Amino acid sequence: MPVDPQVAVLLEQMKQQGVQPFDQMTVAEARQFALAFKDLEGAPEPVAKVEDRLIPSPHGELAIGVRIYTPSGERPFPLLVYFHGSGWTIANVDISDAPCRALANAAGAVVVSVEYRLGPEHKFPAPLNDCVTATRWAADHADELGGDPSRLVVIGDSAGGNLAAAVALTARDRGEPSIARQILIYPATDASCDTVSCRENADGYMLTLRDVHWFWSNYLRNEEDGRNPLVSPLRAETLAGLPPALIVTAEYDPLRDEGEAYGERLKAAGVPVKISRYDGMIHGFLWMGGVVERTQRLIEEIATEVKAAPPARVAVPV
Repeated sequence: MPVDPQVAVLLEQMKQQGVQPFDQMTVAEARQFALAFKDLEGAPEPVAKVEDRLIPSPHGELAIGVRIYTPSGERPFPLLVYFHGSGWTIANVDISDAPCRALANAAGAVVVSVEYRLGPEHKFPAPLNDCVTATRWAADHADELGGDPSRLVVIGDSAGGNLAAAVALTARDRGEPSIARQILIYPATDASCDTVSCRENADGYMLTLRDVHWFWSNYLRNEEDGRNPLVSPLRAETLAGLPPALIVTAEYDPLRDEGEAYGERLKAAGVPVKISRYDGMIHGFLWMGGVVERTQRLIEEIATEVKAAPPARVAVPV
């Protein structure tokens, strides 16, 4: 279908303003430009409680920041660990504040938003290590947070979707923590960027293929990293044993096909999967709730998945 009319207006406004692709910016310029997403998100919803905390890192590095959103209602809540999009480079928990508030309210869930380290200063595996650590911390502190450890969900958009998939793979291979569901919103799943959608949507839909390559260059140390399944989950030898998944894609997104291919591989491995393509949408529309009405439909779909997720089996200490 054609580009959604509200998205088309946004793209035209960006064109008239002369917005440059990310790959033509310095990292500092890209980070400054990313602040503009807050203007697209709409007014942040009130939630019962918002708390910023620092959690220890087991890797001898600085503590990891998390922002915790607690909804109104009766505990225990589902527990969402959220990894923001950013191309592993540009965003933070402040920029993703409005979507996290909306998710906490719609899903009736505690949302732990993770301030993982960014490239190019901190390349793979540093951001992933932070996300793994934060997920284990959330599981271990579920009672304190008002969350249910058996309803632990990892969720992320774009690069955050990549990190959520890698956290799920890591948890499966290590045997903990138990994850009830993974929600991957237009995720990057293969560093090769060699799909039909990469070619069809290479330019003109905000995220360009050149941008995608630029973001990957800020995350990876070398070409070998790109072949690592924790970087490119689509290349994992087996996806069996992973938690059920919701995979969201956008029609006019270079990453559309690799996200859907990951969903199909999960299905083939016996993992329950729902692949939900949003026709007419572009990459990043989770953060456009103030100007794109269908963002609310996405929030509602995620909330439905969270509420329907059966509890995971959580190991009880002997």
